[in-house]
Amino acid sequence: MAEEDDDSQKTEDPTDRKLSKAREKGEVAQSQEVKTWMILLGGTAGLFFMAPYMGSSLSRAVTPFLESPDAIPADFEQLHATFANLVGDVGLIMAPLWGMLFFLAVFSNIAQFGMMFSPEKLKFDVSKMSILKGVKRMASMRAVVEFLKGIFKLLVVAAVSFFMALPWLDDLAVMSRMNLEFTLDRIHIIAIVLAMGTVGVMTLVAAMDLAFQKHSFTKKMRMTQQEVKDEHKQSDGDPHVKARIRKVRLERAQRRMMAAVPDADVIITNPTHYSIALQYKIDDMAAPKLVAKGVDHLAMRIREVAQAHDIPLVENPPLARALYAGVDLDEEIPPEHFKAVAEIIGYVMRKRGDLPPQASGSADGNPSVQ
Repeated sequence: MAEEDDDSQKTEDPTDRKLSKAREKGEVAQSQEVKTWMILLGGTAGLFFMAPYMGSSLSRAVTPFLESPDAIPADFEQLHATFANLVGDVGLIMAPLWGMLFFLAVFSNIAQFGMMFSPEKLKFDVSKMSILKGVKRMASMRAVVEFLKGIFKLLVVAAVSFFMALPWLDDLAVMSRMNLEFTLDRIHIIAIVLAMGTVGVMTLVAAMDLAFQKHSFTKKMRMTQQEVKDEHKQSDGDPHVKARIRKVRLERAQRRMMAAVPDADVIITNPTHYSIALQYKIDDMAAPKLVAKGVDHLAMRIREVAQAHDIPLVENPPLARALYAGVDLDEEIPPEHFKAVAEIIGYVMRKRGDLPPQASGSADGNPSVQ
């Protein structure tokens, strides 16, 4: 009852992370019927293209035993060697078909879920030795479905094979009076027809089973809303922890920024809401650089540090707002602000004596210095 309640709460589709973990454990949606279908398809192709060669080769290998049974050696050692050679010859004849079927069996798995190596599947699990759990697995709904599916498959294949074999019953009755070559030829044709019918049935069965297995696997992997939330926390981190990390990073960045204020040449203010600290070394910099900026409380701190180090404060509200919005820390002033900033930097440098006094009659006005 508890399991049913738990399953009813699993309303969310599985996340990529859960599917990835399931894949690491070897849990994927796979259909054994697809593997059977592909092997049957390969076997049918082998019968069609390879059977004539295989039949003639087998005929040559077996004919001496059928035509001259009296020539078979009677002593054990020679008899053993003769049959060993026969088995080797038959193995070589059948090897191409067996190799192709093995390849298709492997390829059918790769086609369903790609290349996969799961060490989890190789680990020894004592619980799998439990008789009680084995009985539970045998009595589970999945086992019942697989059993019914197997019965249905056998009945359908048997019915199709029976009706397809009816026209060949007369040939089967007279085959004992035919020569070996003709008998093998007729058996070849009958085998191809029956195999094609079986492949047709298995195509439908494999398609239905693949859809069923994918649906069952997705249903099994579904998650509750709480599981999805917990996974997001594990993937993205706890929001409280992330907020704390952002706060620490911001505090460190502000400390580094405030440490750069004493090296500034001028502070452009709003005058009360914005403070922008600019640095310009005429011999080393192509353009002034923004080394600190802040609003409200942080702007006031920048002004306090600037006043403590005798750095001039210049009021220019439009320029302060524009620089705060458009220039990041340690970036040079963009060209559109060159003229306004140059007037302020030039005025401050003349006041310090780093530049000669401005010629009288110049069009440049004096900024408001605090």
